[in-house]
This record gives sequence, structure tokens and C-alpha cells, in this order.
Amino acid sequence: MEIKELTSLEEMLPQFDLMHLMYKKMTPEMYKSFLEVMIPNNYSQVAVFENNECIGVTGIWFGTKLWCGKYMEIDNFIVHPEHRSKGIGKIICDFVEAKAKTLGCVTITLDAYTANFSAHRFYYNQGFGPKGFHFVKILDENGLT
Repeated sequence: MEIKELTSLEEMLPQFDLMHLMYKKMTPEMYKSFLEVMIPNNYSQVAVFENNECIGVTGIWFGTKLWCGKYMEIDNFIVHPEHRSKGIGKIICDFVEAKAKTLGCVTITLDAYTANFSAHRFYYNQGFGPKGFHFVKILDENGLT
């Protein structure tokens, strides 16, 4: 297995099929247009490859917020269903934590859907815990989630 940080549109576009497992309504064109906005705003992806196939990926952002200072955010964390429970998620989390420390971040944050109990268990096992609620007001019922 090989882990890499993907920083360019050209590196991220081939990961669409894996992201599409999470976001069924997303099209390749939408994915590209979103990435074109996200990449200039401190967004990159961390991906695990096996035999040149991406089997796990997450987006990461870093920035500064008043409540915590410099932080890293994990976004859209997915491991291909055929490769779960093989330590791939831990490999990604360890890479993200090392990167966050290198950048001087004081926290790593993430969101997980309230009904995704397997993700909650995984994140607890990686040292994450709830700090508050992430409230959402849906403005378009036809959105991606």
C-alpha cells in the first residue's frame, strides 16, 4: 500500500468513483467544478493506493478559527467497502495527524452523519470525541446528501 497527498485537480479527478460511493447524485462534472473552487482554499486529499487503485481517500482542509486557532478538518472520508477493516482508515488518520502537527494545528475536526454509527465507533477509536453539534439548515432538498 502507498499513501499520498493529492494536491492538484489532475490527481484528484480519478478518485471520483470512490467519492461517488458516498455521493450518489454527484456527477464527474460537479466533482470537477467543486474541486476547482476548493483546491485554492487549502483543500487537498489523502489517498491510499493498492496496485495503483485508490482504496481509501479523505479530503483535508486547514485554516484558523476563533474557537480553536489553527485546525485541520477531515472531509468526505471513505474506504472502499471491499477494503474496510484492513487498517486503511487508521493509515489515513495517522497521516492526517502528522500533517496537522507539521502545520502547527492544535485540533483536527470532522463531521459524521448522526446515523453513521460505524463511523462514530471508528472515530472514537482514533481519539476523536464530540465537542458540540453541527447544525444544518437545508435550503435545497435536491442537494447531494
